[in-house]
Amino acid sequence: MLDFAARLTTAAYKLTPDDIAGLRSVGFDDVGILQITLIASWFNYINRVADALGVGRPDP
Repeated sequence: MLDFAARLTTAAYKLTPDDIAGLRSVGFDDVGILQITLIASWFNYINRVADALGVGRPDP
């Protein structure tokens, strides 16, 4: 799961059916795979928004 999330974060366009098969092989079903994808994607999105707005950075 963590390898999938990392790959999603760094190069989502490189994900293949084999990545999904890897999740299935350790017991994740369609709902679990969807949840992993949505949660990882949401965190990627919200972190980029926060970075762009300077959230959490000290004032210069």
